[in-house]
Amino acid sequence: MADKATEIYISLKQRLLNFIRSRVSRIEDAEDILQDVFYQFSRVDNIINPIENISAWLYRAARNRIIDHHKKKKDEPLPALYDEDTDEYIFDEIADIIYGKEATPETEMLRSLVFEEIQTALADLPKEQREVFEMTELLDFSVKETAEKTHTPVNTVLSRKHYAVKFLRKRLEELYADVMEKYK
Repeated sequence: MADKATEIYISLKQRLLNFIRSRVSRIEDAEDILQDVFYQFSRVDNIINPIENISAWLYRAARNRIIDHHKKKKDEPLPALYDEDTDEYIFDEIADIIYGKEATPETEMLRSLVFEEIQTALADLPKEQREVFEMTELLDFSVKETAEKTHTPVNTVLSRKHYAVKFLRKRLEELYADVMEKYK
């Protein structure tokens, strides 16, 4: 079953993500929904309740998750603070500071703070979730490659990554709020 699930994931992932993405404004939310759908698919007992048309089932599950997503929260982009004095958006400034080449004491302190908080959040993840997250997001392994290297089924890798992403988003919201508070 794991090989069949892997084939289904590989063959339908991008199309299903595009379908979800066209209905959800934030890519992060679309990726979460996609992971939820494949996780839900992995939990179906195909022996007792066989799925006749897997593609249709996945799209229906995605549609239902999108509806749930819209019911739970208003689908709004992250707020961007506009600085009227400089006529720029602060997110652009923060991104320039964190990823830019300028090396002032302030930028180094901010970079250090952000990366330290990310490392702390990663360290607080359960080992299996951290390993999957690091392999897929930091080392650019595909889900299939991660499953092979960790000797873990693809669906388990998807589930672990899903929970890691949810944890990290929640955890780093505080950092985002702190940084934004300083720029108000």
